[in-house]
Amino acid sequence: MNHWLVKSEPFKYSWDDFVKEGKSVWDGVRNYQARNNLMAMKKGDWVYFYHSNEGLEVVGLAEVSKEHYPDPTTEDPRWVVVELVPIRKFAKTVSLKQMKSDERLSNLALLKQSRLSVTPVDKPEFDIIMSLTE
Repeated sequence: MNHWLVKSEPFKYSWDDFVKEGKSVWDGVRNYQARNNLMAMKKGDWVYFYHSNEGLEVVGLAEVSKEHYPDPTTEDPRWVVVELVPIRKFAKTVSLKQMKSDERLSNLALLKQSRLSVTPVDKPEFDIIMSLTE
């Protein structure tokens, strides 16, 4: 199993919107590295849902329910989507500030490549972030 983090601006698409829909097609990615991350996602992988621009925090856990296929929002075959389902909202969110201040997360892709909307999270980092939600 791999672990990931996806970012969304909550005024455009929030965790609550995601839960209301019950699933989401993660579309509109137009960065090659983020696209490659989508292509590497496998059914059953866990995904942190991060509110960007507003909130700046990990707010919930999702799961990949369908692996990559062509992005239906474009005719350009280079772009793909995955489908995600919500697993749970965290009672205690994990802020960007917390992650930046935790030396154990110094190599977290979110911190190193802050512009990417889809990033990998290695297992130790995933476990650390999960522990901060408890």
